[in-house]
Amino acid sequence: MAMTPTRRGSGSARDIAEAAFKSATAKPAPVVEKPAPARGTLSLPNAKELVSLRLDRDVLEHFQQDGPGWQERMNAALRKTAGL
Repeated sequence: MAMTPTRRGSGSARDIAEAAFKSATAKPAPVVEKPAPARGTLSLPNAKELVSLRLDRDVLEHFQQDGPGWQERMNAALRKTAGL
């Protein structure tokens, strides 16, 4: 047996929704002052700087012969020589 849908008064759901929204009060969102993001590079302690450097082949091979980590070893040797 098929059931026939019951109908409420036309627009009753709409009327209820509109009444609910009318009673709500609109409040503006609070303004939060955020500091402007820093522009440019970040200043981190002990940050590495990417550079392009021309080296003699034998100097490069000397540091690379022990495998991975040659950049760190070269940096340590330069710091020692510079007295840092």
